[in-house]
Amino acid sequence: MAAAATRTYNWRGTNRAGKRIRGVTFAASESAVRAELWRRGIVPSRVRRALPGGGGRVSGGEITSATRQLATMIGAGIPLVQALDIIGNSQDTPAVQALMLGVKNDVEDGTSLSAALGKHPQHFDDLYVNLVAAGEQAGALETLLARIAAYREKAQSIRDKVKKALFYPAAVTVVALLVTVILLVFVVPEFESLFEGFGAELPALTLMVIGASDFVRSSGWIPGLLIAAGAVGFTQARRRLPSVRRFLERAMLRVPVIGPIVHMAATARYARTLAITFAAGTPLVQALEPVARATGNIVYEGAVLNIRDEVATGQRLQQAMKMSGLFPSIATRMIGVGEESGALEDMAERIADFYEERLDNAVDGLSSLLEPLIMAVLGVVVGGLVVAMYLPVFRMGQVM
Repeated sequence: MAAAATRTYNWRGTNRAGKRIRGVTFAASESAVRAELWRRGIVPSRVRRALPGGGGRVSGGEITSATRQLATMIGAGIPLVQALDIIGNSQDTPAVQALMLGVKNDVEDGTSLSAALGKHPQHFDDLYVNLVAAGEQAGALETLLARIAAYREKAQSIRDKVKKALFYPAAVTVVALLVTVILLVFVVPEFESLFEGFGAELPALTLMVIGASDFVRSSGWIPGLLIAAGAVGFTQARRRLPSVRRFLERAMLRVPVIGPIVHMAATARYARTLAITFAAGTPLVQALEPVARATGNIVYEGAVLNIRDEVATGQRLQQAMKMSGLFPSIATRMIGVGEESGALEDMAERIADFYEERLDNAVDGLSSLLEPLIMAVLGVVVGGLVVAMYLPVFRMGQVM
């Protein structure tokens, strides 16, 4: 007999202390939700099935934190169901609470932890579920959960570093545009009305700025609308068309300064994921598929899938990586040493540590380089507009 589908329910009630509380719970029916609430000492006053997509958003950081807590509790000897119950009821976010209690209910009903997690693919990907399954089979669930938490923390750290590296150029562009628009719309017209009484020919630079101000005030919504439409279209095309994403991410790898950072981030992700999957006892060919998805770059993803095919035909991992042309020689040599010595996991960990450290230094160096550049760009933009407006005043002073 098929098991009833799990649904999301929003509820309100009163706890033992008389405090009114609310939350979200995964269950097969409304009656199951009420029974669960009574068991927890909560008197339900309202239980409603949530709309599709309801219940709130669960962030990757919250999943990582729950994973770390679960590993710690299992290591302390707390039974799995009790640990999941404690973690679920200690969450401040209703969506996270509902997710963990839903997993607990499934485990309590006899489902394995990996199978229970697999019911929520939007929160627990294949790599996560497969590693948990490997931990269950090997009797090393605590160790694998701790490694998953550490892996997710490292992966998030890499993503944050890359975002930080890309943030500064975007910030320069946005700030420069905002300052320029404010000056053209509000400041330049005041000077224009002042210049009308001069009765003298204005400098070419001043006329250019006044013309730009007139255009922005009269028709500025047109380019603004085009930019907004272009940004939305670009985002959707990148998300839905693999060819567009491939072109953009390949181009990103060739951008000076930014390209090497993306290369280092992808290499670090590749090595870190390879280490954790190999440590879980996953065969190398099978491990390379989740490793490919974890690189975070479609070019590297395709290259790793090609490496997987080469390894499946008997090619050594080192040689397959070298043939891809994407991985630095030091990484391929270290992988070769790991293969020959039987310490591939350890070497992959060392590669990840090495490139994460280099990534740290590169991002810090880029930040130091871009800070004065930001000031220079803003100085040129704002200074150019100010000079254009005061140039007629200076000339009038010289004539007098």
